[in-house]
Amino acid sequence: MSGPMSGVRVLEVAQWTFVPAAGAVLADWGADVIKIEHPQTGDSQRGLRQLGHIQIEGERNPVMEHANRGKRSVALDMSTPDGHALLLDIARTSDVFLTNFLPDARAKLAIDVEDIRAVNPDIIYARGSAYGPLGPDAGTGGYDMTGFWSRAGAAMGSTPCDLDGVVPQPGPAYGDSMGGMTIAGGVAAALFERERTGTARVVDISLLGVGVWASGVAVNAALLSGRPWQTNPGGANVTPNNPLVGFYRTSDGRFLSLSMLQGFRYFAEFCRRVGAADLATDDRFATYAAFAENAQVAIDVLRGVISAHPLAHWREVLAGFDGQWAPVQNTAEVAVDPQVRANGNIVAVDQDGQSFDLVASPVLYDETPLQLTPMPEFSAHTEELILELGGDWDRIMALKESGAIA
Repeated sequence: MSGPMSGVRVLEVAQWTFVPAAGAVLADWGADVIKIEHPQTGDSQRGLRQLGHIQIEGERNPVMEHANRGKRSVALDMSTPDGHALLLDIARTSDVFLTNFLPDARAKLAIDVEDIRAVNPDIIYARGSAYGPLGPDAGTGGYDMTGFWSRAGAAMGSTPCDLDGVVPQPGPAYGDSMGGMTIAGGVAAALFERERTGTARVVDISLLGVGVWASGVAVNAALLSGRPWQTNPGGANVTPNNPLVGFYRTSDGRFLSLSMLQGFRYFAEFCRRVGAADLATDDRFATYAAFAENAQVAIDVLRGVISAHPLAHWREVLAGFDGQWAPVQNTAEVAVDPQVRANGNIVAVDQDGQSFDLVASPVLYDETPLQLTPMPEFSAHTEELILELGGDWDRIMALKESGAIA
């Protein structure tokens, strides 16, 4: 596949979504990503057939496709001498080693930094973890629900203050996907430095660190004030001093999202468009100070006006309006959003003469949507890669007989 990472080989020893998502992004960008899977079990997510309330039927697996499209699958048992030797053969030809194995597992399997660097001193070694390589929890495992969402503050920061409970992540692998993109960026920077200076880095990204960064402004406010972020109550909330920042309920139970931080600038035109023209000339909103002071008056009027029509009406009324607004969409609507499609955020993938759509990583090069290829079948490229490395069918048969490969 062509792209800015063409010619880069990535050796991925990982499963689930966090680190494999990084491999998927690098594959989107043109890298040759070799996914190592256990000969008997493969990636544990291959057997996942339930995503929330959605039962997965048929051959397609959304979570596997999201994190593994564009890769090559090699099934080998690293715990065997022959399997480990083959892994090192692949490492010798690779630019990047990706893993989410915990420290004890890496040591046991002899795939830690020093093991891989012994055969390839110039390899970029990238580790994804729940809590980072330092500190008392460095060896503790976790998922995005624990490291990213809960411990890093996003769960509390998203939960309305009057809710008896905790808001879950918006969808499966939410933090994993952001973390995977972060790993890909870190790897890209490390490859850039190696190209310029010859220095090969060890790159570490944690779900905790990605979560803290995602909530960075609120955490910075806590550093300054010593106080936690205070969330709004549940419901369609609007900022107290700006009626054009917040959510308004429509007549069909949907929501209109407004985010006009320069509310005074857009207020008159917005009011005229939505049918509240009297507010546009009301002296209570004649200056910025008066606009902020009397915001609640405008909020009450706009709630009544907006709640009188369905979301489809407001899409038409606000089309072409310069102020910042958006419909609050569900994932099915996102899937058919023409703007999403126009920018290549969802693209068609061809497989066996048929086509299906898949979410692409969100970077465009030269305003050209990415061309994705499907996820590999389990062990589809094991023999192919051994032959590429200079092996022959005798070695392949010997590896199969020893149980080192599938």
